[in-house]
Amino acid sequence: MKALVFPGQGSQFVGMGKELYDSRKDIKDLMESANEILGFDILSIMFNGADEDLKKTEVTQPSIFIHSVAALKAVNGLGAEMVAGHSLGEFSALVANGVLSFDDGLKLVSERAKAMQEACDANPSSMAAILGLEDAKVEEICAQINGIVVPANYNCPGQLVISGETPAVEEACAKLKEAGAKRALLLAVNGAFHSPLMQPAQERLAAAIEKTKFRKATIPVYQNITTTAVTNPDEIKQNLIDQLTGPVKWTQSVQNMIKDGASNFVEVGPGKTLQGLIKKIDGSVDAVSAI
Repeated sequence: MKALVFPGQGSQFVGMGKELYDSRKDIKDLMESANEILGFDILSIMFNGADEDLKKTEVTQPSIFIHSVAALKAVNGLGAEMVAGHSLGEFSALVANGVLSFDDGLKLVSERAKAMQEACDANPSSMAAILGLEDAKVEEICAQINGIVVPANYNCPGQLVISGETPAVEEACAKLKEAGAKRALLLAVNGAFHSPLMQPAQERLAAAIEKTKFRKATIPVYQNITTTAVTNPDEIKQNLIDQLTGPVKWTQSVQNMIKDGASNFVEVGPGKTLQGLIKKIDGSVDAVSAI
């Protein structure tokens, strides 16, 4: 079975989407509509902007979504039987399985990005990548720290990102190194995504989601928060809301997709990050780029 997977924040690069834009008129029209929906020229930042501008959350997230949906259009969906997305990528996955329109998905992604940036500005906080330690040990040590620090991204075995208040994250990093972590690296983000500190953003996103039309999925989406196949629009909505303060369980999602028959994973969007993670989760499956 074929599964489409869609990347999240961190996969952006200057020049992203330009080849897609130039390839077909219908893709060009789709991408140009994003400027009107967002109210600013995001395509010029994607194609020719400064790296610093593209890294701003309110630009990064819509850019990756636009690129991913344009790539999806370029390959006509590839006849997939299931979809999933890493964090932000879940919105692209929901366009792929008919739950969201491009316009509505982009509006939600923009609102989500702005809300997350506001939450970051209000609560200076951090994330760190922990390498070479079992998930259970990371969970155990985070639970012992005073202050907020939680597992945020279960990317693949031996790679887990933690998130929370900066002093708590720094203390956790020190203790995780003592416990045998090969590396504990603070990430270049000014915010604690997928942690309780995203509560204000969660409330704002929930309000936007409630005003948006969600259709029944044509094929299942394996959502980050539950890791299992979902088609019901109401469940999908709630899982998107819960995802902002809960962990991205990518390892578990991919394992469940494989258990349910996925053997061919196709990454749709910028970069090749998910392919690498999937191969580390299970080296027996194929993982390739859509374009």
